[in-house]
Amino acid sequence: MSTIDTGRSPLAYKNEEFLDSEDARPLRILAEYMQPLQAFEREGILGTIVFFGSARIRPTGPLSRHYDDARELARLVTGWCAGAPHPADCFVVCTGGGPGIMEAANRGAAEAGGRTIGLNIGLPHEQQPNSFTSRELSFEFHYFFMRKLWFASLARAMVVFPGGFGTLDEFFEILTLAQTRKIDRTIPIVLYGSDYWNEVINFEALARHGLIDREDLSLFAFADEPNAALALLGRCVEAEPVEKPPAFAHSKRPED
Repeated sequence: MSTIDTGRSPLAYKNEEFLDSEDARPLRILAEYMQPLQAFEREGILGTIVFFGSARIRPTGPLSRHYDDARELARLVTGWCAGAPHPADCFVVCTGGGPGIMEAANRGAAEAGGRTIGLNIGLPHEQQPNSFTSRELSFEFHYFFMRKLWFASLARAMVVFPGGFGTLDEFFEILTLAQTRKIDRTIPIVLYGSDYWNEVINFEALARHGLIDREDLSLFAFADEPNAALALLGRCVEAEPVEKPPAFAHSKRPED
């Protein structure tokens, strides 16, 4: 004689099998929005200085000087933010949380005594969280688009070191939002390593062929050493007061 299992089924939001299912994807996406939002509000994060760059650049070996420069620039930025009057004192160095340039920037910020954010993403190779992010500001993402939302949402400035597909994707995401004014604030963009960037991307050709406006070339600037990059960031960022977290990217009405 069979018996009837009278045990209760788990609540839907505690049912791991359901939460990992195809049907629960919207809930997982929402969680990757709500968890960082809660943490940033709790920690009083009003803006970030975002560092992008290759996970393959190490402290020793080819391009290692960029690791050293990212570390030094993050240290300088963190010190400048800590010593500046409001609003710069609330800006925090933010990276993708992995190795390479990301590690260097988190490391430099931590060495300066600042908090530092890591928006890591699970990948088959390369992307393991570095140990220099602040524990309360370290996040793990599955969805690239939610991770990129958080890069864009709080960014007050961006420094892009040499990198590959991922770095180019992140750079052009922010650059396109700035060009099309889908973000309602100015985000200074510093391309670090002018030789690299002018070799990899022929910006001048884009303007010459009429595929971008020539004035679009003013959306970014080049720097080749940490103090020069800091000077560019300081001039641009100080000009904009911050009283609350920046609004998310949004479509503006024509009359706006």
